[in-house]
Amino acid sequence: MTGFRRIARRILKNKLSALSFLGILFLVVVALAGPRIAPHPEDATGVARLSDRLKPPSAEFPFGTDEMGRDILSRAILGVRISLATSVIVVVLAAGIGTTAGLIAGYFGGWADEIIMRVTDAFLSIPSLVLALAVGASMGPGLLNAQMAIALVWWPWYARLVRAQVLGLRNRDYVEAANAVGALPIRVITRHILPNCMASIMVQASLDMGYVLLTAASLGFLGLGAQPPTAEWGLMVSSGRQFFPRWWWVSTYPGLAIFVTVLLFNLAGDGIRDVLDPRLRK
Repeated sequence: MTGFRRIARRILKNKLSALSFLGILFLVVVALAGPRIAPHPEDATGVARLSDRLKPPSAEFPFGTDEMGRDILSRAILGVRISLATSVIVVVLAAGIGTTAGLIAGYFGGWADEIIMRVTDAFLSIPSLVLALAVGASMGPGLLNAQMAIALVWWPWYARLVRAQVLGLRNRDYVEAANAVGALPIRVITRHILPNCMASIMVQASLDMGYVLLTAASLGFLGLGAQPPTAEWGLMVSSGRQFFPRWWWVSTYPGLAIFVTVLLFNLAGDGIRDVLDPRLRK
C-alpha cells in the first residue's frame, strides 16, 4: 500500500499526467453510466427519426444528428464503453500471450527460444495495421473478430520485451538459488522472474491502450470492426465521411473523441513510464 501511495504521489507531481488520469477516470465513469446519462440512449440501436435527419448542433442536439436522425452526443457517449472495453480486452489478451511466450523463450532458451523468436520476427516484419487488416478480413467483419485480430497482431511486442527482461534475470543469485534447491521451473518463473517483469509490462500496456483504440477505430472505419447500428467511434466517422464537409458534425465529433482518448492514454502511459523506469527519475 505504501508503494502504491508513493507511485501515486509521483504521478500527481506531474500536472499533465495527473490531468490525463483524471480524464481517463472520467471516461470510465461515462462508460459505466452511459445509458443513464445519454440524452437519447435508444439511439445506440437501429432507431431512425428521419424528421431530425442531419440537424446541426443545437440546444436539443449539442453534437447534431446523423443521417438517421440519431443524436451524435448520445452515440458518442455510448461508444466510450465499446472503445474502452476493446482496448482492455486486446491489451489483456496480447499481454497474456506475449508474456507467456517471452517467459518460455527467455527462461528455457534453446529450440523453444529459437522457434518463438522466429515467429515473433515474422509478425513484426509486417506493419501492425496491415496485418490486423489481413487477419480481420480473413475472420470476417465484427467487433469480436476485430478484437481477436488486433490481439493476434499485438502480442509479439510483449514477447520481445519479456524475453529481454528474463535473459537479464535468470542468472541472478536468487533465481540460481531457487534452481539449486530444486524448485520447479513454473515456480521459479511465477515467484521470482515474472514479478520483476511486471513494471515493464505495465508501462507497455499503458502505452498500448491508445494505439489499440486507434487501430480498432481504423478497422471500424474500414468496415472490418463493429457493424451498424453499433455506436462505435470509427464506424461513426466512416458513416459521416460521405456528408463531409457540408454536414461536418457527423464525423467530426466521433473523430475528436478518438483523438482526445488516445491523447489521454498516451500521456498517462508516459507518466507511468516516468515513475516506474528508474532511468527516467530525477
